[in-house]
Amino acid sequence: MRIGFHTDAFNSAYWSFEKCLQWASDNDVHFIECGLIDGVSWIHGLGYQPHVALYEDPALLRRKMDRYGVRFSQVDAAYPLSGEDGPLRGVPYVLKSIAWAAQAGSPCVDTTDGLHMPPGLSEEESMALMKRSYEKIIEVAEAHEIIVNIEPHGHFTTRPEFMERMLAFVDSRWLRMNMDTGNTFIAGQEPTEFLPRFVDKVSHVHVKDVSQSLAAAVRGGQTGIAVSHCALGDGVNADNIKACLAILRDHGYDGVLSLECEGAAGPMIEKSLSWIRATCRDLGIKLH
Repeated sequence: MRIGFHTDAFNSAYWSFEKCLQWASDNDVHFIECGLIDGVSWIHGLGYQPHVALYEDPALLRRKMDRYGVRFSQVDAAYPLSGEDGPLRGVPYVLKSIAWAAQAGSPCVDTTDGLHMPPGLSEEESMALMKRSYEKIIEVAEAHEIIVNIEPHGHFTTRPEFMERMLAFVDSRWLRMNMDTGNTFIAGQEPTEFLPRFVDKVSHVHVKDVSQSLAAAVRGGQTGIAVSHCALGDGVNADNIKACLAILRDHGYDGVLSLECEGAAGPMIEKSLSWIRATCRDLGIKLH
């Protein structure tokens, strides 16, 4: 397996993407995941946001990343596709992200649904919207040979019966799943039961712990965590993460474990990095 991280870790520190590349290089981490911005944002333009805009040339960015010894594991285009504006706003965003990812050297693009049931639609109407959206998305993904992951993060995707149907929207090896240990847990699922059901489809993993206070306040009432303010190993989800790592090991998973937690300008995610390395060593997982 390989270790990476999501640049969301440095949202609150107002880091630039290049500063995240420097952190990765300094900490011997060679895979990175970031959000994609479709348009111009003042905070990003001033260098205070650790994500990448689609107007940035992907070939030149790839060249810059090579100098730091860092590659993309995935780019995040997770605009919710379950609502009425999913086909209008989400689909064009994902399609542009796929073509951009192919040039930037990212093997995966992350997608998801909305946190809540979309107003004015039934569950079946929303599922029908998403099916049509993913049919178009996968047509383009197949042309560019880019994996489109569905992440458990919302009303539908954190419920295994719906995730199963979504992963069958299109019969294609380019439609896969991004497992998230924190989102599944906070939604009231057991990550150790959720993961085995879909382990054959997993191509990317978000590793996220959950603080005891957050779990006590909202578990089963929310479907996702924006950024976990809990270092790996310090929360109530640590044993689940260890068990999920063992499941992935036994299944032969050789992809990226992308750390998702608040960075606190470095110390918290560095603590998470030490924990995941030690835990993988204890589990006999070889890291590349």
